[in-house]
Amino acid sequence: MTPSSVRDCSPEMTDSESFPRQTLSYLRNLLEERGIKPKNKLGQNFLVDLNLLDFIAREAELTREDLVLEVGSGSGTLTTRLAEQAGAVVSVEVDSAFAQLTKEVVGHQPHVALLQHDVLKNKNELHPDIFETLRAMQEKHGCARVKLVANLPYAVATPVISNLLLSELPIERMVVTVQWEIAERLVASPGTRDYGALAVLVQSLAFVEILRRLPPAVFWPRPQVVSAIVRLFPRTAKRAHVGDVLRFRHFLRDLYTHRRKNLRGALVGLPGNQRSKAEIDTLLETLGIEGSSRAETLDLEQHLQLCGLFG
Repeated sequence: MTPSSVRDCSPEMTDSESFPRQTLSYLRNLLEERGIKPKNKLGQNFLVDLNLLDFIAREAELTREDLVLEVGSGSGTLTTRLAEQAGAVVSVEVDSAFAQLTKEVVGHQPHVALLQHDVLKNKNELHPDIFETLRAMQEKHGCARVKLVANLPYAVATPVISNLLLSELPIERMVVTVQWEIAERLVASPGTRDYGALAVLVQSLAFVEILRRLPPAVFWPRPQVVSAIVRLFPRTAKRAHVGDVLRFRHFLRDLYTHRRKNLRGALVGLPGNQRSKAEIDTLLETLGIEGSSRAETLDLEQHLQLCGLFG
């Protein structure tokens, strides 16, 4: 998908009458009163275009059957929309000051659970409290579906998406904001500059599309990069076709560690490999793949076949 094929959002939009909250002036005044300064290292760039917040909630197509996971509560403005439309909400915020703001806005609602800690246990795992809370809320409120809906902090966007896809949590869809660079990597096609381990992993487990291109002006503080709203639909059939998803992830990580090498060289360099280049070429011939080709030219199915032989 090229930038020209994605709708660009003008920063000049009118405020929503239902939620006249997170405008630029409102947010600035609120944080100044509380003595709070957004932290760049945490990726704290807040959407100040209320129409875009409405758009995110609308694309999530929420009903009372849905349990929503939000990562990055911020001032609680999107959380409020989610709580109004969904059956239950679990919202995670690492910053204690913003966690308090969200608590003041929606903390009194019994179908909203607020968690104040890092969403990640480490880069390869989500915090276990998230899964425990989601299970408890799903059972308590009888929600049939789980959705991720969030203005994702830049610092955790990729691991949150990847780890949720790899988890056993039955996510029906994700509607999230990410950096444009990440969006391009998520939807990239074989043979393009942005195609790599992330594209192969995500597209092997879900359908993904870019919904909107977002200029820096719709955020405050303004980031130095363009952003995007993306939507992913994880599919059980895709997951079943992949099989051992963690094995596939580890294989892709190791394969693309040596991105500049040809496929033969990358496979020779895999951890634990004891095959010679000649043996690897023989196995590649069974797949109709040249050892001199590069991993980023292969389609999803070819990556799965490689994992079956070398993973």
